Amino acid sequence: MMDIKKTSKLENVGYDIRGPVADEAAKMRAKGIAIISLNTGNPANFGFFAPQSIEDALIANIKSSEAYSDSRGIPAAIEAIRAYSTGKGIAGLSDEDIYTGNGVSELINISLQALLENGDEILIPTPDYPLWTSVATLCGGKVVHYICDEENEWLPDIADIRKKVSPRTKAIVLINPNNPTGALYSKDVLLDVLQIAREHNLIVFADEIYDRLVMDGEEHIAAASLAPDLFVVTFNGLSKSHMVAGFRCGWMCLSGDRKRAADYIEGIQMLASMRLCANVPAQSVICAALDDPYSAAPLLRPGGRIYEQRECIYNAIKEIPGLSSVKPKAAFYLFPKIDAEKYHIRDDEQFVLDFLHEHHVLMTHGKGFNWPRADHFRIVYLPAVPELMRIAERMRAFLRTYTQ
Repeated sequence: MMDIKKTSKLENVGYDIRGPVADEAAKMRAKGIAIISLNTGNPANFGFFAPQSIEDALIANIKSSEAYSDSRGIPAAIEAIRAYSTGKGIAGLSDEDIYTGNGVSELINISLQALLENGDEILIPTPDYPLWTSVATLCGGKVVHYICDEENEWLPDIADIRKKVSPRTKAIVLINPNNPTGALYSKDVLLDVLQIAREHNLIVFADEIYDRLVMDGEEHIAAASLAPDLFVVTFNGLSKSHMVAGFRCGWMCLSGDRKRAADYIEGIQMLASMRLCANVPAQSVICAALDDPYSAAPLLRPGGRIYEQRECIYNAIKEIPGLSSVKPKAAFYLFPKIDAEKYHIRDDEQFVLDFLHEHHVLMTHGKGFNWPRADHFRIVYLPAVPELMRIAERMRAFLRTYTQ
């Protein structure tokens, strides 16, 4: 009988955050080996829990959440999202401009499926959150990665973006705050990127899921707030800021020049309708969450868990010979650089796999975020400070003798 094979559409599609190294970790767990999982930003696994107001809202609304909702979402959630987004400076939103989703991941899928023809180009940062590259590829698009510059705090390289725009470019993706680097983009940087979009008639996809996880007194600026003349799709949700990743609760807002995008919006509506609706119990907590959108703020100040964990791992990593890192300003990720020549590293996936085998810590290699060189890896710094210190010591011990 003929073998059943996966579709060729999956060639060049990957998601290494839960890829082969994570699969190896699962095999090790099955043998009884305890693994510290630093590959996903999954707050509840590290003792971060949702505010009581969210739990109360879920319980109070569970009986009224049994039916399908409108494909965009329940009215109360839509209104709360509109109010929150308007407060971020995104002008002119109506209820029809907002779609809830089963996490931002589903909405990325819908937004790119509705847009891309085979061979259409889309500008995506490197390093990136790899779902963007994978979904664009699966939709038949050609991903063109623009550089985020490590020497300039991982900010987008504006000259590189300009160089990579072509007549086939349809859109540009901004991930701000950035995953995996924790970079936060200034107003000037955003304005420069938006000007390129303006000059070349590009859609802007603004992934802003970490906008409420910003440290050091910095402020997140919504890209759409700076460009009311451009068509911008802004993505956000509760997974990280309210510690409910398992609820799969996200949304997107369409703003700016919607008249130009009328046909595209019709495609989004069709795809949103085909999946019927987002998880209604999860939608029911959005009002409670956005009544207190900055409930994580105490964690982000000196003395707070996320702030102190960032300080711990950043300071520990920079003291390890052969490692360096830009200090993140947001989210809960560090993206250290390895001295690849010192350790003769040619394969960064092998590097994290070897560390997993020897020290039972699961991380993701830089190429998993579409970084072009074998010289980075990502650490999720959600474990408590004592655990992070032990992890850093394991890395120090590992690198004393490591070579490829």
